[in-house]
Amino acid sequence: MNVRMIRPTQAERRARTRAALLEAAARGLSRHGYGNLVLEDVAREAGYTRGALYHQFAGKEDLVRATLDWVDATWRDEVGALVDEQTEPVAALLALARGHAVFCRRDVARVAIALRLEFGARDHPLGREVDRISDTLVRRCARLITAGRRDGTIPPGTPARVVALAFVGALEGAVIALAGQAPHDELLAEHAGAGVLGVPSETTSATPRAPTVSSSRSRPRSRPHSPRRSAT
Repeated sequence: MNVRMIRPTQAERRARTRAALLEAAARGLSRHGYGNLVLEDVAREAGYTRGALYHQFAGKEDLVRATLDWVDATWRDEVGALVDEQTEPVAALLALARGHAVFCRRDVARVAIALRLEFGARDHPLGREVDRISDTLVRRCARLITAGRRDGTIPPGTPARVVALAFVGALEGAVIALAGQAPHDELLAEHAGAGVLGVPSETTSATPRAPTVSSSRSRPRSRPHSPRRSAT
C-alpha cells in the first residue's frame, strides 16, 4: 500500500517559520535586551535567513512587538489558566505566584522585564506596550484582592491596587533573585506573595507543587500578528 506524503501548506510553513523566529527573538531579548538584539543572530538561531525574517516582520521593532505579544499570550495560556482554575481569590493569587515562578524558569520568559529596564525611563512604543501588559496584570490582581477582602480571606488596609503593585513586584523580585534555584523559587515566590497579601502560604512543604508548563525548548503555537488584548 502506497502512503503518500502530505506536504505542509504555504500557510503552515509560514506559521512554523514565524513561531521559530518569535521564540528565538524571545530568547535573545531575555538574554541581551533590545539594544543588543541582532536580527541576523535571531534568524540564525531559528534556523532561517535574515531574508526569511524580513519576509515575516517589517523590522526590529515589529519583531519585538510581536514577540512581546507572544510571550504575554503564552503566559496567559500557562499561568492564567492555573489562576482561572481556582474558585477562591487567595488560592488564585497564590497559584499565580507559583505559576509565574515556574514560567520564569524558561529562557524566553524575561522579555517584559528586559524591555521595562531598557525603556522605563523614556517614552517609547515598546515601553508603553510593556506598561499596558503590566497594568493588565496589576488590575487582575487588584480585582482578586478586592474579592478576597469582600469574603474576609484577605485583611483590609492599603488600597487594593497598591497591594497588587507590591504583590507583582514581590514576585518579579523573587524570581530574578532566585533564578536557577528550582524548586525553591516557586515556594518562596508563593511565600513572598502571601506576605504582601497578609495571608498564610498554602504550601507548607519544603518541596512546592509545580504546575505543568511547556518545556523551554518547545515550539510555540503560531499566533496572528495583529495585536491582542491581555485577558483580564
